[in-house]
Amino acid sequence: MTRVAAVQLNLSDEESAATRRHRVRQMVADIDADLILLPELWEIGPFAVAENLDAAVPLETWCRHMSDLAPGRVLHAGSFLERDGDDLYNTSVVFGPDGEVLATYRKIHLFGFDTGEAVTLSAGKDVVTVQTPLGVTGLATCYDLRFPEMFRALTDAGATAVLIPTGWPQVRITKWSLLAAARATENQLWVVGANSAGVSNDMVMGGHSVIVDPWGEVTAELTQAGVISADLDPDLPHRVRAEFPVLRDRRL
Repeated sequence: MTRVAAVQLNLSDEESAATRRHRVRQMVADIDADLILLPELWEIGPFAVAENLDAAVPLETWCRHMSDLAPGRVLHAGSFLERDGDDLYNTSVVFGPDGEVLATYRKIHLFGFDTGEAVTLSAGKDVVTVQTPLGVTGLATCYDLRFPEMFRALTDAGATAVLIPTGWPQVRITKWSLLAAARATENQLWVVGANSAGVSNDMVMGGHSVIVDPWGEVTAELTQAGVISADLDPDLPHRVRAEFPVLRDRRL
């Protein structure tokens, strides 16, 4: 069994990024898990991208700040605002137990339509998997959840789990729960999602960080700020796919 934990932060527009980083460091230090997941853009708040473009840093800088956060564990550090030359990205980094970078992922689907990150950030292009204690693990971020073809591509790449840092608001939180269960069910894999609670740029966040099993059943869910954790079987997706081999019947 693999102990997996997702951190659900309580965001506040009055809290500085430095204070939040210190708070996250303390929370992570107290977690007993093999794999830890943080939320999307937790430093600046997911609905405050346009107001914090000057907070973007190069990948190397972020890695230097975060690589020692969870010694001895695999850490998906949520996502941060990355600067690469003139381009900005919503980027995730997965660190190994010794702090080495195992994988990076730039968010492909950018939310906001004609506002927010959709007009201020550049979209990633690569579907990314990484080996974690859950096995081959796909990386996705928030709005990606609405695009089933991406999760099918991750499944085709061998994923038996997907980690999703998110910044889903309260006003649409029922869709978060619905889609997380759908992506787990249709691809027969573990879905682990870390959302924030509280407020980001006056937007009330939805919480409901969740772990969904390959049958689409909720293993654990959290409505308040804190940490959600559970012992997951990395082999369960393989058994589910053998018992109910729906994926082999694909025609399109």
